[in-house]
Amino acid sequence: MSANVIDGLEPKLLWKYFYEIAQVPRPSKKEGKIIEHIKKFAEQRNLKYKVDKVGNILISIPASKGLEKSAAVVLQGHIDMVCEKNKGTQHDFDNDPIKLIKEEGWITADGTTLGSDNGIGVAAALAAGTDETMQHGPLEILLTIDEETGLTGANNLQPGFITGKVLLNLDSEEDGAFYVGCSGGIDTQGVFNINWQNAPENKVPYEILITGLKGGHSGLDINTGRANAIKLLARSLKALEGFDYSIARIDGGSKRNAIPREAEAIIFINPADEKNISQTLENSKKDFLNEFNKSDSKLNIEFRKAESNSKKIFSGDFKEKIITTLLALPHGVIAMSQDIPDLVETSTNVATITTGDNELVIGTSQRSSIDSAKKYIAESVSSTLSLAGARVSGSDGYPGWKPNLNSNVLKVSKNVFEKLFAKKPEIKAIHAGLECGILGDKFPGLDMVSFGPTIEGAHSPDERVNIETVGKFYNLLKQILKELSAN
Repeated sequence: MSANVIDGLEPKLLWKYFYEIAQVPRPSKKEGKIIEHIKKFAEQRNLKYKVDKVGNILISIPASKGLEKSAAVVLQGHIDMVCEKNKGTQHDFDNDPIKLIKEEGWITADGTTLGSDNGIGVAAALAAGTDETMQHGPLEILLTIDEETGLTGANNLQPGFITGKVLLNLDSEEDGAFYVGCSGGIDTQGVFNINWQNAPENKVPYEILITGLKGGHSGLDINTGRANAIKLLARSLKALEGFDYSIARIDGGSKRNAIPREAEAIIFINPADEKNISQTLENSKKDFLNEFNKSDSKLNIEFRKAESNSKKIFSGDFKEKIITTLLALPHGVIAMSQDIPDLVETSTNVATITTGDNELVIGTSQRSSIDSAKKYIAESVSSTLSLAGARVSGSDGYPGWKPNLNSNVLKVSKNVFEKLFAKKPEIKAIHAGLECGILGDKFPGLDMVSFGPTIEGAHSPDERVNIETVGKFYNLLKQILKELSAN
């Protein structure tokens, strides 16, 4: 592939390194080739580096002449990328380079994810470390692995791997904004032993399907008021309590970090009740559409005969227990931030429900930028599941990054931004996990800020990075490092 696509782009050094990174396959959990590429980069320039046991890399950059006594600054990004492609696109992410395309002020890829998340940030760090026009104190370039699928690299960092007390995270995707906080997260699961009975011969199986919901990210979209398919299914089943029906299975949701878009139940009913049950569910649908007319206007409830081979149903007591539990479990925004307007601080998501041969499993996830609040809402969910008789377990989770609006590096960054662009930057936090939360927990006292250029469609083949904002991003990084070294 020709490198002509980056000809004339500024800053040249950053785009050169990004192009080189794009030639190296780097799927999450398969970072071996990019690790070797980064090692060779350091060796060719006689730069000291180290690689830890999981593959995280730290490159040490000497200070500019006369700034040797300045405090060290850590430049941080991740070297893996999400690998998605359009249907019909021929691409092997384990072996093929990313094909870059330039169009109307953007760099994108040919039918695949671009890897600007976080390739641009990595390229900026490498450029800053080798740009002779830069003025900076000692730099530590920290490049982590497997950010996209497990935060594995950040989670496995060991004490002493970095020495700097100031960190610039280069993994944000919005020009003109500094991010100063993120939520931590934890998963809470309840497992129920199913009390089965034989399916009655005089009843027939039907299925209830909740469909047409928008769903979305359980952190970023939790404040939109979108409907949760599992919760709506529970309400629909509750509405049928006046009928003699049985449940054979309940399933819904697919991922712990997604608001469930669909859910379904197989129920056994008396044939004579079909019409009245159908009308009851239609009434529920009208109620739901009235509640969610703006967020989920395509919400639908389907009720139809099922092709079920099930010979077993939940016992009456177990049916009531599960419906009651689903209704009782909290879902949605629990608290808003007292520091940043319109930021969700704490939330919980009823994410999945699956019926197995002998067990029914309910999966949930909790988020908060304050660790004690995260623990509290997880305990609230655990208590609800425990009271219902479930075996409750939770993940180790990951820590949040509580916004510090008095941060020194934020103050410096804001001042530099205003001088460069004659306007104030936006100060934001995100209700999702970032490596900064883990890094702050691993290295107490670390003063951090996150920023980057405009990237759209990350994690999809529509991913693209705005060329003009890359130049602004690099100039901002350059001036922040200069100001920090002077301080």
